Amino acid sequence: MRLRSKFNSPNIMEDDKDAVNDWKSRLHEIIYEADTPVGKWFDIVLCILILFSIALVLLESIASFDQKYHEFLYISEWIVTVLFSIEFICRCLSVKKPHKYVFSFYGIIDLLSTIPLYLSFIIPGSSVLIVIRAMRLLRIFRILKMVKFIGEARKLRKALLDSRTKIAVFIFAILVISVIIGAVMYLVEGEEAGFTSIPKGIYWTIVTMTTVGFGDMVPLTPLGQFISAIVMVMGYGIIAVPTGIVSAEFSKQFKFNKIHTNTQACPNCNANYHNDNAKYCYNCGNLLNEA
Repeated sequence: MRLRSKFNSPNIMEDDKDAVNDWKSRLHEIIYEADTPVGKWFDIVLCILILFSIALVLLESIASFDQKYHEFLYISEWIVTVLFSIEFICRCLSVKKPHKYVFSFYGIIDLLSTIPLYLSFIIPGSSVLIVIRAMRLLRIFRILKMVKFIGEARKLRKALLDSRTKIAVFIFAILVISVIIGAVMYLVEGEEAGFTSIPKGIYWTIVTMTTVGFGDMVPLTPLGQFISAIVMVMGYGIIAVPTGIVSAEFSKQFKFNKIHTNTQACPNCNANYHNDNAKYCYNCGNLLNEA
């Protein structure tokens, strides 16, 4: 009885719990934080694996190369898939709420980039091989994870979000102008030049305004050619407008807002980009160095 009570004592259970928390905290620090030396090395190795897996997909699409090195490509794909599967499991184990990571943007990307090779065993039949190959191309999305390590990407995202209203108004104005010019070109040119309907005229206007110019529809009358010249000149100005809007918002990030590039992630809710000296998570209030 004494031995049993000794092994079931609260102190031993607390020690085991602390050991598990320390292990999770260490694993979380390695996987989610790039500010530590170990975390940086983990990110470097991860990026190398991402690029290597993309190279395998690209080389496999070359028939002559795949025919010659098919076995090497197949084995390498399985090795990379197993490594990313282990990484996915470790990411889930190192946070208190794994579903927060699994259903996050990067969690979905990690899952979609890992399961296609496993699905090739579940879905039989040669008729679905094309679908399986298309699903395997989803592994290319792993490279999106590199955005997490680029501080400037968050500034650009913030600038795009801040300018979304202005860009939406601008796009609406362009659509109105396209409808008007498309209707005018339908009346001026007619069916002889290919403007068989107003939607056709709108299509030509958008193609011309964006300086694509497929050449499938060409104005024949002098008035139509004059309108076409005006639309092409407008196109250069239209391209510059959204660029200027985003550039203005992007410059504000440097002038007014300090965007932190701290990669420390909360072990409770997985929120990142905290202030450099933050002790608590801005999203859930959890202690950042707590596992």
